[in-house]
Amino acid sequence: MASGVTVSDACKTTYEEIKKDKKHRYVVFYIRDEKQIDVETVGGRNAEYEQFLEDLQKGGTGECRYGLFDFEYTHQCQGTSEASKKQKLFLMSWCPDTAKVKKKMLYSSSFDALKKSLVGVQKYIQATDLSEASQEAVEEKLRATDRQ
Repeated sequence: MASGVTVSDACKTTYEEIKKDKKHRYVVFYIRDEKQIDVETVGGRNAEYEQFLEDLQKGGTGECRYGLFDFEYTHQCQGTSEASKKQKLFLMSWCPDTAKVKKKMLYSSSFDALKKSLVGVQKYIQATDLSEASQEAVEEKLRATDRQ
């Protein structure tokens, strides 16, 4: 079910700046006036994952957000001694259990519109609490797509 929520040009522009130009580490999106997904916060290139989580939750316990993060980690293929540095873009839908049902429905039904606009994201993650959004949990999900 589509919600009719549109994606602002600022979202697409900021996404390209992360994907192609590596200008930022992350961006947090929100739905403005139940009509349009827009940019709320942009994290500098040297920002840490903890800062991303803080910005995701800045709206309070009743608020949902989307977050895009350029995640870097090292990966070692089986049978090799060399570890390679990997980067993966993931898009997270953050809808805590404490958010109102109407808000959760709006964010979940609008997630597809954002997915379609941001071409090239490697992984989509839905998180309802910090255990699902933690750096360890996210890294585990991203590594699951690596070749062994």
